[in-house]
Amino acid sequence: MTAKLVVGTQWGDEGKAKIIDYLSSQIDYIVRYQGGANAGHTVSVNDEVYIFHLIPSGILYPDTTCVIANGVALDPISFMEEVAYLKERGIDVFERTILSDSCHIVLPLHRAIDAARETAAGDKQIGTTKRGIGVCYGDKVMRIGLRLGDLLDKDRLKECLTHFLDVKNRVLANMYSEPVVDFDPLYKSLLEFGEKVRPIVRNTSLELNTALKAGKSVLLEGAQGTGLDIDFGTYPYVTSSNPTTGGAIAGSGISFQHLNEVIGIAKAYVTRVGEGPFPTELHGDEAEELRKIGREFGATTGRPRRCGWFDVELLRHAARVNGLTGIALTKIDILANYDEIKIGVAYKRNGQRLPAFPTDGNLDGIEVEYETMPGWNEDISKARKLSDLPKNCRDYIDRLEELIEVPIKFISVGPGRKDTIVVDD
Repeated sequence: MTAKLVVGTQWGDEGKAKIIDYLSSQIDYIVRYQGGANAGHTVSVNDEVYIFHLIPSGILYPDTTCVIANGVALDPISFMEEVAYLKERGIDVFERTILSDSCHIVLPLHRAIDAARETAAGDKQIGTTKRGIGVCYGDKVMRIGLRLGDLLDKDRLKECLTHFLDVKNRVLANMYSEPVVDFDPLYKSLLEFGEKVRPIVRNTSLELNTALKAGKSVLLEGAQGTGLDIDFGTYPYVTSSNPTTGGAIAGSGISFQHLNEVIGIAKAYVTRVGEGPFPTELHGDEAEELRKIGREFGATTGRPRRCGWFDVELLRHAARVNGLTGIALTKIDILANYDEIKIGVAYKRNGQRLPAFPTDGNLDGIEVEYETMPGWNEDISKARKLSDLPKNCRDYIDRLEELIEVPIKFISVGPGRKDTIVVDD
């Protein structure tokens, strides 16, 4: 069998969870491959809303196994809170979830350092969620981080944690004037978490590759989007991992030979949370109107999202970087009441068109060339096939597909599972 990948093509919040949920009904394994509890995925099922942070949204399907793979930064506190939240909703996470023994562990001190860094940065803040994810990934790269497998052996944990705190307490005290962390309480809490999750800890790379060879189906899901990728996004205003296709391979440990379908999720407009460049951003009343209609507030932080028109260059960039085979276009229903809709079709700097999205992330001085298309002023939330959509709406979709040069295979006209149009080839 082959694996499918769902990847964000903009600056996150594209509606990945809704499409993942739609695709998951016939999937054996749903795999989260990067990021941490700094992401929020929202799914609406039969008028019930679920918000996920670490656990794959495929947990809503009783025959699906959810995997938190090696590329994820796992926060024990957030994980157990989500387990309790889902248990209250009648879902037993431990029955159908497995965790990679290679996950790096996010600790409270990571959050403290994250918050202190942002405060110290003043007007140079990145706009992190202050969940400690980037600091945890930094420790991973520095090769001092704790991994989930370390928590299952008390002697190994003691050795690793002693070295870890020796380094990090000096950082806390000397750089940020924060209180140092005592060894004993942290050691005890990590051992306790390790014992709780021990039955579901696996070599997930082995399990996934074995499952694929046995004919099982796998769907890979990431957090954030291509514009926030640590290598291909608007650095330094990016996340601390690779949400893109390369990150899916490294973060799950599956062989690249199994992956042959990459579905890019794109909003019919664009949003961004936090700092960083945003060439097609709207301001003032226009931005507030789109934010209000689209209910654009972060699922994790509640922060209002910045809103703007569709950005073709960002999507072309995502198509190249990820090797997109298709696109799922979401939230097009939000544009139903506009008389005119703009599309950002090209970037200019000093009056000259740029050949592509700048890979150095420098969007200073960018001017956007727009096309304007007529709106449709009609509720499309009941549409279930392409022919149900008004002509102007279909024209807008056709123009996006023409500009991006990737086929649009799914169109979401509302938050629910049923609010999805599958475009026939």
